[in-house]
Amino acid sequence: MEMIPTMHYQEAADYLLSRINGQPETAIILGSGLGSLADRISEAVVIPYGEIPHFVKSTVPGHKGNFICGKLGERYVLAMQGRFHYYEGYTMKQVTFPIRVMKLMGIKNLLVSNAAGGINNTFKVGDLMIIRDHINMMPNPLIGQNNEDFGPRFPDMTRPYDRQYIALMEEIAAGMHIPLKKGVYVGLTGPSYETPSEYAFYGKGGADAVGMSTVPEVIVARHAGINVFGMSVITNEGYHFADDFVNDGADVIAAANRAAEVMTSLFTKLISMI
Repeated sequence: MEMIPTMHYQEAADYLLSRINGQPETAIILGSGLGSLADRISEAVVIPYGEIPHFVKSTVPGHKGNFICGKLGERYVLAMQGRFHYYEGYTMKQVTFPIRVMKLMGIKNLLVSNAAGGINNTFKVGDLMIIRDHINMMPNPLIGQNNEDFGPRFPDMTRPYDRQYIALMEEIAAGMHIPLKKGVYVGLTGPSYETPSEYAFYGKGGADAVGMSTVPEVIVARHAGINVFGMSVITNEGYHFADDFVNDGADVIAAANRAAEVMTSLFTKLISMI
């Protein structure tokens, strides 16, 4: 597998830095239906992915395909309004390209969000789940020649999601009287939704929620020494199947949109404290 040269990441980082004001230390990746969080960013500079050197385009409904740079609360942030997925036909190097660009821009903290199917039978549509760990069922994005400019050949993944940030978020949510779940996210390639037997299989393996993103980004972020916090919106329930039940992409985006305002409030508070 051919390694993307550091120069390509640097060219993209330099372009973004030339377009924005200030120096963000925190970046946010907004998943399916959650792009409206970017509407809360003030003094915003909007940069379509198509304008950035070496970037690919997001092709998924609910992913607008922009970088938004500006203030969320009192902090200057960098937000990805939509991400790239392996199922779009991109390589894992392309899927995770933005993470290494962020590293070169000086990003120290990454907040990731996604829409996920509930495997844990206590989860309901609209619940927010702090990701405490994950199970990777996709090709590892670090396969191939290691780029020593970013991190070691064998990065540790004992604590991929920052425990201090998890504890902070639990305190924030309790203070705001917002109930949160906490669990393990399993990342699959998609794009087909899971069968009932697959939901059951991953549940027995320890997963609480399932989705088609996030894990590759987290692996590359941790490889580069970026701290990570993750949250899923439970947009469908994969533990019971009535005769007329189907997983529907439009329903997933609608459920994510309903939860976006609450997640925005939580993320804004967390960013102000890290």
